[in-house]
Amino acid sequence: MSNPYEDEELLAQYLLFHYGSDDEVLPWKHGPREALRFAERTVHELVDRSSLNPDSRACDVGCAVGRSSFEMAAFCSEVIGIDFSASFVAAAAGIGAGETISYSCLDEGKLGTDLEARRPAGAALCDPDFQQGDAQQLDSAELGTFDLVHAANLVCRLPEPLRFLAALPDLVRPGGQLILATPATWLEEFTPRSRWPSGSMLEYLRESLIPSFELEIERDMPFLIRETARKFQWSVSLGTRWRRK
Repeated sequence: MSNPYEDEELLAQYLLFHYGSDDEVLPWKHGPREALRFAERTVHELVDRSSLNPDSRACDVGCAVGRSSFEMAAFCSEVIGIDFSASFVAAAAGIGAGETISYSCLDEGKLGTDLEARRPAGAALCDPDFQQGDAQQLDSAELGTFDLVHAANLVCRLPEPLRFLAALPDLVRPGGQLILATPATWLEEFTPRSRWPSGSMLEYLRESLIPSFELEIERDMPFLIRETARKFQWSVSLGTRWRRK
């Protein structure tokens, strides 16, 4: 299957989603500001940091342009970010190396605003290692096991999501945690209808992850993607934390 994420406009949209300031993403004071900073909130609101230590390993599957990976690097000694898009991985790696990535934010029509994406400020225990890879072909023999696996807005964008979910017990160490966030916006351009759940997303995850994992928390997490200065995608992702038995 061709990769729909190798697109310059989409790269710019994700750079804004991950690194744009609140006012750059949402230039309206009356807008849904609780939906901003999603790539940060999935880490800070769903991860149980009390069960981690400075030697913990983390994997960010479907890392896109890397913001969640950098958030986890603040408290993990090793972070591997994996994404199917070569352009996303290149941008994340460049930002991690200290580069400033220039991009254009679409305002309306042919008008745009030039912006820059930089690595978030603050202390970090490591520099994330960004790799191009397929979430449906994760190899624990090659990657090792992790204390924390994070995958945000990924499951419903995979051609074979059950392949990804089936690999997770081998990737997460006993006692480790799995963070999943998904808006359950199934589309045939990504996933054949025959592979959609017959019930709710939470039921689908339970059936796939139990008995290897125990569900610890469930939280609705809104997020906002800017298309233009006057048009946005407002969605609500189902955020969950699972503990490896």
